[in-house]
Amino acid sequence: MANLRGREGDQELRIDGNSNIDNLADDKSKLNFDTGRDRGSTVLDKEEQLGDKDMAPMAGSSIHRTLSRPQLDLSGAAIQGNFEEKDPTILLPNQSDDISHLALDIGGSLIKLVYFSRHENQPVNDRRRKIIKARLGITNFNRRSFPILGGRLHFVKFETAKINECLDFIYSKQLHRGGMDSRSWQTEGPNTENTVIKATGGGAYKFADLFKDKLGISIEKEDEMNCLVSGANYLLKAIRHEAFTHMEGRKEFVQLDSNDLYPYLLVNIGSGVSIIKVDGEGVFERVSGTNVGGGTYWGLGKLLTKCKRLSSGGCFDELLELSQRGDNRTIDMLVGDIYGGMDYSKIGLSASTIASSFGKAISENKEIDDYRPEDISLSLLRMISYNIGQASMVAKLIDIVISYLNALRFGLKLFEASVVLPIFRSKGQAEAMFLRHEGFLGALGAFLSYEKHGLDDLLVHQFVERFPMGAPYIGGNVHGPPLGDLNEKISWMEKFVLKGTEITAPVPMLSPGTTGLGGFEVPSSRGDSLRPDASKLNVGVLHLIPSLEVFPLLADPKTYEPNTIDLSDHGELEYWFKVLSEHMPDLVDKAVASEGGTDDAKRRGDAFARAFSAHLARLMEEPAAYGKLGLANLLELREECLREFHFHDAYRSIKQRENEASLAVLQDLLMELDSMNEESRLLTLIEGVLAANIFDWGSRACVDLYHKGTIIEIYRMSRDKMQRPWRVDDFDIFKERMFGSAEKKPHKYKRALLFVDNSGADIVLGMLPLARELLRRGTEVVLVGNSLPALNDVTAMELPEIIAEAAKHCDILRAAAEAGGLLVDVMINVQEGPRESSLSVPLMVVENGCGSPCIDLRQVSSELAAAAKDADLVVLEGMGRALHTNFNAKFKCDALKVAMVKNQRLAAKLINGNIYDSVCRFEAATSPSFS
Repeated sequence: MANLRGREGDQELRIDGNSNIDNLADDKSKLNFDTGRDRGSTVLDKEEQLGDKDMAPMAGSSIHRTLSRPQLDLSGAAIQGNFEEKDPTILLPNQSDDISHLALDIGGSLIKLVYFSRHENQPVNDRRRKIIKARLGITNFNRRSFPILGGRLHFVKFETAKINECLDFIYSKQLHRGGMDSRSWQTEGPNTENTVIKATGGGAYKFADLFKDKLGISIEKEDEMNCLVSGANYLLKAIRHEAFTHMEGRKEFVQLDSNDLYPYLLVNIGSGVSIIKVDGEGVFERVSGTNVGGGTYWGLGKLLTKCKRLSSGGCFDELLELSQRGDNRTIDMLVGDIYGGMDYSKIGLSASTIASSFGKAISENKEIDDYRPEDISLSLLRMISYNIGQASMVAKLIDIVISYLNALRFGLKLFEASVVLPIFRSKGQAEAMFLRHEGFLGALGAFLSYEKHGLDDLLVHQFVERFPMGAPYIGGNVHGPPLGDLNEKISWMEKFVLKGTEITAPVPMLSPGTTGLGGFEVPSSRGDSLRPDASKLNVGVLHLIPSLEVFPLLADPKTYEPNTIDLSDHGELEYWFKVLSEHMPDLVDKAVASEGGTDDAKRRGDAFARAFSAHLARLMEEPAAYGKLGLANLLELREECLREFHFHDAYRSIKQRENEASLAVLQDLLMELDSMNEESRLLTLIEGVLAANIFDWGSRACVDLYHKGTIIEIYRMSRDKMQRPWRVDDFDIFKERMFGSAEKKPHKYKRALLFVDNSGADIVLGMLPLARELLRRGTEVVLVGNSLPALNDVTAMELPEIIAEAAKHCDILRAAAEAGGLLVDVMINVQEGPRESSLSVPLMVVENGCGSPCIDLRQVSSELAAAAKDADLVVLEGMGRALHTNFNAKFKCDALKVAMVKNQRLAAKLINGNIYDSVCRFEAATSPSFS
């Protein structure tokens, strides 16, 4: 028997050892089977046989699943590894999978396209990671369960009238041939004659021949309502804060309980309006509808405004652009017009309530040309949206319009889809919620109709939405040719910023090592305005990461909110945007220096500054543009933007220099600590953590400190100034927990998770000595570091080297590091199994799953989640992890939050204190099992 394995496969197909590869290649048609994973990997279990047992539709779903299967591609097949093995692995470098890359919803007005790209990060030969997985019992993810590991979902749209642009886009990205990451299309490529693409909407029938003629692919039609409901159900269950309410100009995101989702009304506002009552997965009925919808607005708007751009086939968004500048009071009759500028308070009508849309046109001696197109557009928009979504409340003769009437009739939740139009509550009886991906429900539902899409197994914490450099300019519209590399991305950014006018924006293509994805639209804004339709929300790229898990020690994950700062407060938003903007020149300097200061690095640095400034400007005009916004989201957005322009570790050289300087004095510090009794030593250790936490290149105040002395001088000065009581001072409670009292016994922790912050003095002189003390007391210690660099934060990959250097000066650290498999000279022995002679508790390192100065504990790495299962103490250190996020977080186990506050506004708002105040917050376990 031989094991047939894809290029990066971890599962195998057994083929009779007598089979000849050449013979198999000659008769590939006999080997049609599910591969179900990333390109280059065949993933049938060893026990699986070729046959039809997997060909039945998935249970519990009314969506038809395609039964088509790709063929086994044996081109380039070769034996991998030892030829003498009983079951040798056969590498299939060109094997395709059965994950479709594309699904469409072709409506009367717009084409919505959802496509999938496989850009999985290449595995790193990290011994630490292998050892920790073995120690914690973490297994590799089953690629059959997660066939889209590392993939991304993209959402784009086109006008149906410009369908050729959509076809060009599909061709330019080779989506009909497996995507740009597929090597097969670069040669002659496979014949697309048998390729089938899922599509829904009327255009799936109307344009089927066009897709066949232009791209050589067939359209498989899916029922429109099935797809719509399937897409809505999935988004509401899988995407955090997908739904939001819209009240008095403010968007409030809603986290829905997936167990209490049904029933609800789905109001699909497309060209017309359909109202669907959804009772469960695949259980729904259309209960009503109206012919007045988005198409009505578009069509009447085109006729009434006589806008040339619209008349020549311009886009729906341009009509919305007009409405943003409109004043409906010039054409609508308001309640105040009837009652002499007064409210009609008796029945709850304000003077600004519309009594009659276009009502003033009756009495005014004006022609249509006498009215501004902007005012007509806004009046029309409000008339149609009110018709769809709310009660007209004139003289208490409540004409409850269609969707609202049905919401009351069935007592249901109400969702709006396809076109987001303003709708308001009436006395709280029914609440309308909008969806961020409102235009893509049908396309997503069509994508879900593939038999092996892989999304069913993913949960809300396994989706990460990211916004590439074009996000400030786009809303999902795509125009122009592909961008082939980073240089073309930078060129486009330079041209747009310099001209500030309309230019054709090409479609960015992901080059290896970048995280930027998505498309650009033709920027319709001019001057300083990024997007005229400022209230419209952006749709990012969904990164599908099955390895993320919810932190098991959260007391209540459903109520957990990581962000401490509320950026819905406009004053808060302005302040933090100013902080980030002022810090940008220094960040750019560090980033450019980290790449050798070359001309290429300078150009990339300028492009990063432009792109991130555009993100900030977009979020300033619409804080909800990228979803629910917290300070943690802003900081992560900055790091993602840096990585997009290939700045992967802007503070690399600074971190190395500070680590070396701190390690040089570590031995003296440890000797000082060892001379103390244990209670005095614990206080000195916490003081040391707080003092060392002053080193933070993300803080302007701390950057200024670097000019006033060496690292060691600043550390000693900071430690000498530590005077209790601190602003938040629970040290005595923590000490009593550790050492006991007359009434309480000492507590020995089994395992402590230490979330570390900065490189240099922070980790070397602060957290490592604290870890050493816990190890001395018999507690297993797990240092939790970033998965990716962010500012001068230490990463999990950097920690073993730092520990190895520190271990040269300390027997406790050396024995624990050996037990935890962190020292190079014992790695082989540890991999073979723990040495029986070692009685030391282990010191381990895990990555946290993120690349930000903050951390959202709803999305952590699988190895951190595994390490947490036996932990009874969590230590969160630093402003980002203990103050900006998680200051109010509650845990099942004991938690210690320690940080020095390096921002005056944060100090005043959070702890009613001042800059450089200290926080030592201890919270006992909320779960009795940890008490």
